[in-house]
Amino acid sequence: MQVKAFLETTIETALNPSYLEVVDESFMHNVPEGAQSHFKVTVVSDAFDGKRLIARHREINGLAAEALQGPVHALALHTYTPAEWEARGGQSQVSPNCLGGSKLDK
Repeated sequence: MQVKAFLETTIETALNPSYLEVVDESFMHNVPEGAQSHFKVTVVSDAFDGKRLIARHREINGLAAEALQGPVHALALHTYTPAEWEARGGQSQVSPNCLGGSKLDK
């Protein structure tokens, strides 16, 4: 199974999100084509109500544990309650360009 599909299915099943976006951002990094190593995950769910950010991230990391033991090097997590998402205007954060590896000017 592709990592993106695994993350989507696992998170959908566990959290029943009102909004879920999983973006493979590997192309923004110095990795081989098709690496499936860097992902941005935006999740909006009532399941996050009353939970601190660290608890939300731990929950997603737990769900993604299998992928994190394999090809996934980085997960950028953006976790919101529906009210928080609405207050943001339904917009996720934009990921910065990679500055690591051989892309970094020395």
